[in-house]
Amino acid sequence: MIVLPGKLPLAIVLLMFVSTFIFIRFSVRMIRAGVSWWPGNITPGGKHIHHMVFGVVFMIAAGFGVFSPIGDHSPWPEIFAGLFGVGTALVLDEFALILDLKDVYWSEQGRVSVDAVVIGVAVCALMLLGATPLGITDNFRGWQVVAGLVLFHGTFAVLTMLKGKIWTGLFALFIPILGVVGAVRLAQPQSPWARSRYPAGSAKAIRAERREREVRWFDRLRNSLYNAVAGRPSQ
Repeated sequence: MIVLPGKLPLAIVLLMFVSTFIFIRFSVRMIRAGVSWWPGNITPGGKHIHHMVFGVVFMIAAGFGVFSPIGDHSPWPEIFAGLFGVGTALVLDEFALILDLKDVYWSEQGRVSVDAVVIGVAVCALMLLGATPLGITDNFRGWQVVAGLVLFHGTFAVLTMLKGKIWTGLFALFIPILGVVGAVRLAQPQSPWARSRYPAGSAKAIRAERREREVRWFDRLRNSLYNAVAGRPSQ
């Protein structure tokens, strides 16, 4: 199921991605707790080198390597896949820092990094299970059919994201039916769709606000899981 279809590099990417994320989160939590026996931050000359810097280097090295003359000869594809998985985990773990261009690692905004990691793991796992973007498979022939699928499923995925359902929209790229469901459902109150299409005081705006309050249990569950895995944000 993995080796014969040629999915071994992808499986290695997923394994190294998850392993590296678990290790780096354990490491930063040890540093945050001030554990004396654990190595601290890398600060040559007093300058803190974030681990995403090493992640970028690993990803670049893996990219150059896989396109080099040895990139098609085993075991190099598997080695470069592992290197890419490590680098991707290090970069996405500090995705919020890249997004905000400031150190928000332990703040509430830093939770965006964990969201990015979860989405990355889910997308990689879906690809490993055989899911293809926008429902395109080898059975489809002709650029017209492929372009139509991309336009149809892609439109629903984008609409879902505009309605504030980012996770659903991203997963809809691999499970198209999710995009149809997300596009027809009510938008979240602060989403671009709601701000432009739901006037203040309108029935849809009121329903969106009420539904937002009703689903807060999911946010509490997610925050509890994130606290257990990634650590509690600073007040």
